[in-house]
Amino acid sequence: MRTHLFVSFWVIFAFLLSTIGCSHGDSKGQKNDVAFDSIDIEETYHLLNNPENPNCNLEIKFIYPTHLGDPSLLAELQKQFVSTYFGENYEAYSPEEAVKRYTEDYLAAYKDLESDFQEDLSKADERPVGAWYSYYEMSQNEIDFNEQGILCYTVSFENYTGGAHGAHSYNHHVIDLKTAKPLTEADIFVDDYEEKLAQILVDQIAKQNNVANNKELENIGFFSIDEIFPNGNFRVDETGITYSFNEYEIAAYVVGATHVQLPYKEIRHLLRDDSPISSLID
Repeated sequence: MRTHLFVSFWVIFAFLLSTIGCSHGDSKGQKNDVAFDSIDIEETYHLLNNPENPNCNLEIKFIYPTHLGDPSLLAELQKQFVSTYFGENYEAYSPEEAVKRYTEDYLAAYKDLESDFQEDLSKADERPVGAWYSYYEMSQNEIDFNEQGILCYTVSFENYTGGAHGAHSYNHHVIDLKTAKPLTEADIFVDDYEEKLAQILVDQIAKQNNVANNKELENIGFFSIDEIFPNGNFRVDETGITYSFNEYEIAAYVVGATHVQLPYKEIRHLLRDDSPISSLID
């Protein structure tokens, strides 16, 4: 019994020490007090409501905040999520209503093609009308980082509307939960940071593409390297800042989106000491 009590004492003592150790020091790694829910939608409609005709397909996977300590901040945060996902025309709606209205609008816009489709059918001489009437749109958002008063999420979008190929985009958003407002580059970087950060971005893109000379990027599908600048499309986490450049933004379609991760140690001289993300930087 004495041995059992002795072991139990040290187990409890070790647990208390670990608990104290975890709470000691700064709040690095501390999760934010914000909760989320999600709405998933998948809708398909065939032109003229005929399953033999081309169709559109809409997929939505929308995550949105449902809890934040201050109700007014929650309302602003939900507005940010709705606006950045569906567009400013929907920002006045609740998340549920925004999903509903966006879905209705998408299907209505596709149905507007039915008169053109009927006209093409009448001229087709029984040949099938092409796949250019087959549309799709898939979108989702993901929480990238949710600690120390900073919330980052990415809205991914893919669609096809009858062209040569589909389109893809990745749009990042960084929110200061103290205000529920988005953070911009001006909030994070020192004055006159643009040219220095642009050079770091180009250097890193060259490194990622295994080219010895930055100018060689223009031989593998990138546009002029002199026109690559910080574009405001970034996310942050405990390791650094990641920029994304979407299709056609700095390179040809075949190159796809370009994601550039910049560790804090490489850009520390460009970061404001009083930045809302300063607590993330070692």
